[in-house]
Amino acid sequence: MEMKRTVSPGQMLIIGMITFLFSSCASAQPKNQMVRLAKLVIDSARLEEYKAALKEEIETSVRVEPGVLTLYAVSEKENPTRITILEIYADMDAYKVHVQTPHFIKYKNGTKDMVKSLELVETIPISPGMKIK
Repeated sequence: MEMKRTVSPGQMLIIGMITFLFSSCASAQPKNQMVRLAKLVIDSARLEEYKAALKEEIETSVRVEPGVLTLYAVSEKENPTRITILEIYADMDAYKVHVQTPHFIKYKNGTKDMVKSLELVETIPISPGMKIK
């Protein structure tokens, strides 16, 4: 029996995000970059509180950490408690620095009871130098 594989709208969004965001950071040594997806499911009763904490953490990280190239979070339209974050770091060292910063530790400790599940997906960029018009 032949199985057909379909791509959900959420997966298409992630593919589009990765393609777009790589076009904006193509000059940043893509061979050494650490790129992954964080897929989370958040407690619906605390979703707004979680999103506020995530927004603060992302904005601070991108502003103050040169090794954090991209942190881009989206929630699924039909399932807003499902959040996916595209993470792009200059290299593994930049990631190690990131997870030890006070703002990341505040976010992680402050949201641990809000996160019902977390899946970290390591990725390999397919076309990191691609430009989008």
